[in-house]
Amino acid sequence: MPYSEFLAELERASLSVRSFAGLIGMNPNSITNYAGRGEVPQHIALVAVLVAEMAARGFDYRNAIAKVAPTKKPRGATRPGHFGGDRQASLDLLS
Repeated sequence: MPYSEFLAELERASLSVRSFAGLIGMNPNSITNYAGRGEVPQHIALVAVLVAEMAARGFDYRNAIAKVAPTKKPRGATRPGHFGGDRQASLDLLS
């Protein structure tokens, strides 16, 4: 789907790119990066079209999406109380 059509679907659902990204558990920058490509992947476009259609028909799409509860962890996340994750064990490659 062309990015411009994707934005039109979000507008139809009264969503910004940021709120749509939060809804599906993605980083807003990841969504906006598709503008440079000019196309949105099919799975993201499908969600946008379904959300827009549900909104147009008066259905609460937020409750439907909450049943799936996006659980994607951001890359680079560390354990609580640790900065920068765990150190890697050194590899003894010279022996």
